[in-house]
Amino acid sequence: MGAAPGGAEPGAGRGARGAAVSDAFDDALALANGPTTTAAAPPRPAAPADGRPPLAPELDDPPAAGADHPAWPRARALAWRAARPLPPRRLPLEHTVGHALAAPLTALTDLPAFDTSAMDGWAVAGPGPWRPADGPPALAGGPLAAPLADGRAVPVATGARVPEGTTGVLRAEHGRLVGGQLTGPTPGPGQDIRPRGQECRSGTELLPAGAVLTPAALGLAAAAGYDQLAVRPRPRVEVLVLGDELLFRGLPHDGRVRDALGPMIGPWLAALGGQLLVTRRLGDDAEALREAVTTTGADLVVSTGSTAAGPVDLLRGTLADLGARPLVSGVAVRPGHPMLLAELPGGTPLVGLPGNPLAAVSGLLTLAAPLLCALTGRPLPEPRTARLTERVTGHPADTRLVPVAWSAPAEVSPLSYAGPAMLRGIAAATALAVIPPGGAPAHAEVALLDLPPA
Repeated sequence: MGAAPGGAEPGAGRGARGAAVSDAFDDALALANGPTTTAAAPPRPAAPADGRPPLAPELDDPPAAGADHPAWPRARALAWRAARPLPPRRLPLEHTVGHALAAPLTALTDLPAFDTSAMDGWAVAGPGPWRPADGPPALAGGPLAAPLADGRAVPVATGARVPEGTTGVLRAEHGRLVGGQLTGPTPGPGQDIRPRGQECRSGTELLPAGAVLTPAALGLAAAAGYDQLAVRPRPRVEVLVLGDELLFRGLPHDGRVRDALGPMIGPWLAALGGQLLVTRRLGDDAEALREAVTTTGADLVVSTGSTAAGPVDLLRGTLADLGARPLVSGVAVRPGHPMLLAELPGGTPLVGLPGNPLAAVSGLLTLAAPLLCALTGRPLPEPRTARLTERVTGHPADTRLVPVAWSAPAEVSPLSYAGPAMLRGIAAATALAVIPPGGAPAHAEVALLDLPPA
């Protein structure tokens, strides 16, 4: 089922069928994560035929049998370690924005590649006054002017190579031609000259592997001599929206509610580094769900709703029937504890988000964001921290993720309307604060998960 009004998370009651299929999924999780008996875990599937890499080797330090709700920090680490980077591709420079570097970006040349003038004016040799040299001025992109002897000068444009023998550049506004001589204050040694290699030398690492390429990074790569770059492609993501109760236009009516996740999850996944292929609305249709997950061409599948154990929560049962390998079956976090992570038989990871909006965002940042980092070869980022302006109540045993907004450079304030099914808090928030079990007092320093930008 999908999102429902109210503050409670779905799955409080377990229908007979829902309990059975969820138990089958959780039993498979216990096998995959290393039961306390000597039984071997199921073998990992071979690399898919379409060239996607297999998932990472068995996770270190597996939880004990039955520990299917890992603590929130461990769940993030499990998700990040559940995938290997996608194979690199070489793309024309202008097509690489938003992709992650597959290897460090190293300079192919000195920057600048030669001594250049930083100003329009005169390249001069020695102290003044100076006599203009014969020949054309030094222009950007033009031929190198003849070497200068002491007491000589040549007009020079910004960005032009300065002639050999130049000791400094006299700015145009500081020089005057009087009676065939150039007069003005003598520039200091190297004044207004950008020396070769001032920014970097050939071979210098400019950006590390995994860095996401921005427009400025593309400019740097071009200046450093690149026409193409080896990048990790943006992972292809497919979103499956589940729930018969969802409407896709108009006002809620007759017990049905608007789908809030379909319009929200795709753009956020794109902001986190994915390439959205399609958002499919499947309702509560087991056959449609089965067909969607067995025929996907995505590198990551993200579903919304149907992660609990109610009578029409079909996701766990479908995954168990298909033989999907469970990796995470619930997380000790509120909201969003029914979230799940599984490996489909073809090797593609699937993240199941709960149907309530804030719970879904919790799952998005807990499981999907680390997976996208892994697929693009990026490390799992450490959350930044800030102080709380007021006390935040915690769950007795689980982590809480609470919408907050900046109120000062190092302080955040918790927002109202932060129930699992509410959107107002998320829409006004700039981050989710990670509240440890038991809560956090005012002025406590807490970790922050930045919400994806537009």
